Amino acid sequence: MIEIDKAYSSSPVEAKWYKYWQDHKLFRSEVDETKTPYTIVIPPPNITGMLHLGHVLNNTIQDILIRHKRMQGFNACWVPGTDHASIATEAKVVHHLAEQGIGKKEIGREEFLKHCHIWKDKYGGIIISQLKKLGISCDWERLRFTMDDHYYDKVIESFVKLYKDGLIYRGYRMVNWDPKTQSAISDEEVYYQTMNIKLVHIRYPMADGSGEVVVATTRPETMFGDTAVAVNPNDERYTSMIGKKVILPLTGREIEIIADEYVDSSFGTGAVKMTPAHDVNDYEVGLRHNLQLINILHPDATLNENAPKEFWGLDRYEARKKAMKMLEEQGYLVKSEDYTTNIGFSQRGHVQVEPYMSEQWFMKMDDLAKPALKAVSEGEINFYPPHWVKTYEHWMANIKDWCISRQLWWGHRIPVWYHKDTREIYCDVNPPADPENWIQDNDVLDTWASSWLWAHDVFMTEEEQEYYYPTDTLVTAPDIIFFWVARMIMAGYYFQGKIPFKHVYFTSVIRDDLGRKMSKSLGNSPDPLDVIDKYGADALRFTMMFLAPLGQDVRFSEDKCEIGRNFANKIWNAGRFILMNTPEGFVYDENYKPATEDFVDHWIDSRLNSTVAELNKALDDFELTNSSKLIYAFIWSDFCDWYIELIKNRFYSDDPVVKMDAAQKAVGLFDKILRMLHPFMPFISEELWHLIKPRSDAESISIAAFPEANAAKIDSQREKQMEFLQELITAVRNIRGEMKIAPSKNVKLHLKTGVYDPLYGDLIKKLARVEEITSGVDIQKPAKSASAVIKDCEIFVPLEGLIDIDVERNRLEKEIERLKGGLMGLDKKLSNEEFVSRAPADIIERERNKKRDWEESLAKLEAILADLS
Repeated sequence: MIEIDKAYSSSPVEAKWYKYWQDHKLFRSEVDETKTPYTIVIPPPNITGMLHLGHVLNNTIQDILIRHKRMQGFNACWVPGTDHASIATEAKVVHHLAEQGIGKKEIGREEFLKHCHIWKDKYGGIIISQLKKLGISCDWERLRFTMDDHYYDKVIESFVKLYKDGLIYRGYRMVNWDPKTQSAISDEEVYYQTMNIKLVHIRYPMADGSGEVVVATTRPETMFGDTAVAVNPNDERYTSMIGKKVILPLTGREIEIIADEYVDSSFGTGAVKMTPAHDVNDYEVGLRHNLQLINILHPDATLNENAPKEFWGLDRYEARKKAMKMLEEQGYLVKSEDYTTNIGFSQRGHVQVEPYMSEQWFMKMDDLAKPALKAVSEGEINFYPPHWVKTYEHWMANIKDWCISRQLWWGHRIPVWYHKDTREIYCDVNPPADPENWIQDNDVLDTWASSWLWAHDVFMTEEEQEYYYPTDTLVTAPDIIFFWVARMIMAGYYFQGKIPFKHVYFTSVIRDDLGRKMSKSLGNSPDPLDVIDKYGADALRFTMMFLAPLGQDVRFSEDKCEIGRNFANKIWNAGRFILMNTPEGFVYDENYKPATEDFVDHWIDSRLNSTVAELNKALDDFELTNSSKLIYAFIWSDFCDWYIELIKNRFYSDDPVVKMDAAQKAVGLFDKILRMLHPFMPFISEELWHLIKPRSDAESISIAAFPEANAAKIDSQREKQMEFLQELITAVRNIRGEMKIAPSKNVKLHLKTGVYDPLYGDLIKKLARVEEITSGVDIQKPAKSASAVIKDCEIFVPLEGLIDIDVERNRLEKEIERLKGGLMGLDKKLSNEEFVSRAPADIIERERNKKRDWEESLAKLEAILADLS
C-alpha cells in the first residue's frame, strides 16, 4: 500500500515539478530529422506587461496544444520571448527618470537608451517568471527578445531589403499623431470614444461685402489653418457663391469657397471649413483642389506661430475656449449646440489623436498584401473561428500604406543616413564609411515592423528555419489580427516565400459575470497569481478552458475556479483510493492481463477508448473547450462515480487474484487518464503519475505517450446498456432520497420495460440497495408506489409502510411542472426563426428529439399521477 496525503496541496507540487522539468530540459527541442516538428511561437508579451487573465487563456491553449503533440511523439518546439514595446517602454522610462528630476532630452539618446536597458533588465523578465507559474512548457533556452543582437540585425536587414526593393519610401503625409508621446501611430492603434461636444456655427463674411456664409465645426481652434470653405456643388443655396471669397474670422485672411461632392449638405449649414493640415477628409479635398496646407500645431498640440499671436503656445483645448470667446465678442459666433460624435484616442498615450502633417517612413502594402490575402481566402492558412476570415479579407482588400516610423528612441533605429551637405540618402545595414559626414535618421521603427518577423527570425540558423518553419499554430487575440497576424503572413511570403503558420486560433474576450470587459479601473480583473495561490495553477488552467468556447466571450469570476479545484480534488481522491488499496508488494505492470473481466470492465474500456478518440479529434480540430468537457465527463462521472464504485468491493476481496486484477486494471486505467489529463492539468497529473510506480530519473509524464484509441475495444451497444443502467440506478436513488427511505432498508423494484437484462441485476441491487427486481412489458403499477420514468422504462418502487402518499403526489406534480416549463422553453427555441436558421442541423435535431422524449415522459407522469389520485 502507498501512503498518499489526504488532501491535495497544489503549491509545493507545482514548485517541485516545474523545477524538475527545467532541470531535466524536458521542453528542449533541437533539429531532429527523424521526428516531425510541431512548432508554436509565443505572441511575445511586452516587457512592460504583467500577467493577466488574457495571458492565462492564451498560454494555456498553447500549452495544451504543445504538450499534446509532444506526448504524441512530435518534436514539439514552443519558442518564448518578449517584445521591446517601443512606446510603452519609453513612456515608463521617461516617467521613471522624471521622478528623479531627469529629462530625456537633457541626457541625450545614448544615455537614455542605457536607462532603457537597465529598466528592461530589471523589469522585463517579470512576465516570463509569471508565465512559468502557470506551468507552460516553452523551450526556455530559446528565449528571444525583439532587440537582442540577432533579432535586431534581422529587423535592420529587412528594412534595407524593402527599401532597396522600392517598397519603403519617405513622404510628407497626414498621419495619426499622439501629442503625448509626440509620435505617429497607426490606424490600428487608435480607439474611439463617443463624446458629447459642441457644434459651433461661425459667421464667415463675404470678402465683397455681399453677405456671409455660416459654417459648422466641432473644432473652432483649427480655423487658423483654414484655406477654403467647401459646399456641395448640387446645393442650390450656395451655387452663386462658388469661386467667391470669404474673410476668415480673427485673422482677416481671405479664403475661397469651393465645391466638392464630399460635403454633406444636410450637416450643419451645408458649408464646412477646410483645414487640410488637420483633418483627414479635408486633406483629401485639399489634394483635389490644390489647397494650401497650414499647420497650426506644435508636436505637443499647442498652437504655433501660424495662429494669431495671442494663441501661441496655448494647449488646443484652451485655444478652443479662447477662440469661442473671441468669436462671440467680435460677433462671429452664431450659435453653439450639443453634438455627439466619435473621437479617436491613442492606445499608447491615451490622449486625443491629431490628424497631423508629418514627414514619415511608409511601406507600400498592395503587393505585399496580395499573396497574404490569397493564403487565407483559399484556406492555405486556417482561422479558428472561421468568421475572422471575412474581417481579415475586408481589411486586406482595402489596405493602406503603413506608416512604419515612430518619433522615439527606444527601438530599432531606422538604418538611413543623410549627407550633411548634399542631403543624399544612404541606406544599408552598416553605417557609411565616413560617418562624420552623415547624420542618421532619428526615428525608430513601429514595434510591429519588428515583430512581424517573429515567426521565422526567432530561429537563429538556416538549418533551424528550414526545419521548424513554417510553424504550425499561432494562438493570439483577435484585436491584433491586423497589427500582427496579417503582417506576419505578409512577411512570411516576402522574406521566406511561404506562409508563417498553418493555423491561427483566435482567443475569446474575457469578461466578468456582468459581461463587462476585465479592467483594473472596474476592479473586476483578479490577479492570476493570487488565483493560482488560492486555487492552484491546474485549477485556473482547467477552469479557463472549461469556460472558453471557441468564438464566444468568457464569463469569468474567481469563484468559478472551484470547477478546476474540485476536479483536481476528485482526481486526487480517486488516485488516493486506488493506490492506497493495492495489495501488499503491488507493482504496476502495464502488460498485466486480468484473469477475468466482466461487463463493467469491458464498458469502462469502451468508454475510455471512445473518449480518447473524441479527445484527439477535438484537440486536432482546436475544440479546446469541448476537449476539456470530454475529459471532465469521463473522469468525474464514468471513472470516479461509476467504475470505482462498481469495482470497489474487489479491492476488499479475500481472493488475492481478484484483488490483484482489480488493482492492476484500475491503475492501468488511471495511468491512461493521467496522460489524457496532462496537457490540461500538468502538475497534478505528473505528481500522481509518479506515485503509480517508481520512475527513473528524468522520466516524466510530459514525454510519456498520449493514449491512442483502440477501435476494437469500443462497443457502443455496451455503452448504451450501461447508460440505461446508470439512468435506472440514478432514478431509484432519487426516489430513495426524495422519499427519505433509510439507507439501511432495501426496496423492491418493478420495471415496466422490454430492455432490462437480468444479468445486470446484481449491479442494480448493489448500487441502489434493491432486494428484488420484477420486470416486463406488462408490469402494472403496484398500489402506493413511487415512480419515475426514464427512456424506454417506467420504474415503480412500492412504498407500503415507507411513504406518505401526499408526498409522492406532490413530487409528481413538481416533476410535471418542471417538464412543462422545459417544454415551453424548447417550443420557444424551436419556433425562433433566427435559431432554426443559424444553428447547426445536429443541434436542431437534438433539441427536437429532446422535445419528443420530454413529451413522452410528461404523458407517462400525468398518467401515473392520475392513477395515484
